[in-house]
Amino acid sequence: MAEAYIIDAVRTPRSIGKMGKGALSTMHPEHLAATVFAAIRDRNHLNTADVDDVIWGVSAAMGLQAGDIGRNAALDAGYDVKAGGVTLNRFCGSGLTATNLGAGMIMAGMHDVVVAGGSEMLSYANYYGQKMREAGLGGGGMGTGNPRLQAKHPQSNQGVCADAIAAMEGISRGELEAFGVESQRRADVAIRQGRFKRSVITVKDDAGNVILDHEEYPRPDTTAEGLAQLKPAFAMFRDMPSEPGGKTFGELINKVYPEVRIEPIHHVGISSGVVDGAAAILLTSKDYAEKHGLRPRARIVAMAEIGDCPTLMLNAPVPAAKKVLAKAGLSKEDIDVWEINEAFAVVAEKFIRDLDLDRAKVNPNGGSIALGHPIAATGPMLIGTALDELERTQGRYALITMCAAGGMAPAIIIERV
Repeated sequence: MAEAYIIDAVRTPRSIGKMGKGALSTMHPEHLAATVFAAIRDRNHLNTADVDDVIWGVSAAMGLQAGDIGRNAALDAGYDVKAGGVTLNRFCGSGLTATNLGAGMIMAGMHDVVVAGGSEMLSYANYYGQKMREAGLGGGGMGTGNPRLQAKHPQSNQGVCADAIAAMEGISRGELEAFGVESQRRADVAIRQGRFKRSVITVKDDAGNVILDHEEYPRPDTTAEGLAQLKPAFAMFRDMPSEPGGKTFGELINKVYPEVRIEPIHHVGISSGVVDGAAAILLTSKDYAEKHGLRPRARIVAMAEIGDCPTLMLNAPVPAAKKVLAKAGLSKEDIDVWEINEAFAVVAEKFIRDLDLDRAKVNPNGGSIALGHPIAATGPMLIGTALDELERTQGRYALITMCAAGGMAPAIIIERV
């Protein structure tokens, strides 16, 4: 089997995901993705005619964000027309899965150069979805409106799932708020110390004017006292019908787990932030890198995808981590950096507890609670963040994983070279 290498990883700063408020919200979704395509090309003097494929993830595929953004954004960025492109959807795991697929094609010997990653404009997706709902046309979303599937595998609101898992695991609101405060603290340290500078690019318009050059979402002044004053965000969803005349989101969970008493506790301070962003990874074969003078930054060690209970939806990262460790022939003690997406505080907290991990090695530079979660872009962002941290600390292995709607999780292990 051939080896796949990460040559480079780039991302935009994360912008507040609200139309008219976030700096990136004025951009066309394809233009946003094109900014990281251009950056990965220019930083590495990449001949884009050599790109075998662009494999791209987008979750909220609606309106201007529908279609094949992987292909269109590459063309927008000025890539050679020989560079094809495909766009896929694994909800939150889309960009990480795109990277896994790209690496897999190289390891299989079918490709030599792949640009992979993902983008998401939640400002646009939420705006478009609201307009669709106002027009009585539905608003898309990440759940299922299929009554046949709901009868077999009830799928609830993700925030209600997070509250249910906290209840099942006996994890208190106070413990999750402590996690949220620490995520903000770590992100603040990382930003002030410039730990993201290698990966983060400045987003500019066609005239060269700066659109965004910094993270918009973090709240470094967050305190435990402040979080304690916030109202739970998903109480209304617990008691809301999932469809007209149907069961509530809480009842969907209780259909499978009747013993669970769902107490709303998650709020904006312990849930991932709604943001816009894009991230790209340049993957090549060993032979291509050597022939073209590219210096690899990391080697792909192993990849895995796994499904878990679709009703609880958020619990797949632990089995995904175990699966990818087994494929790599490694133990948890071998991993120097863990990146688990902070979709909700309970996801990361349960991950740490279940695997009995050293907290200092998990999301050492904060996570999506502090920085925001641009859905399909988050996975490749986490890969870049993990790689930067391995280089900063001279670590060897990093494991990256995240939950995805439908009860799934992709995972990857990389090795610094």
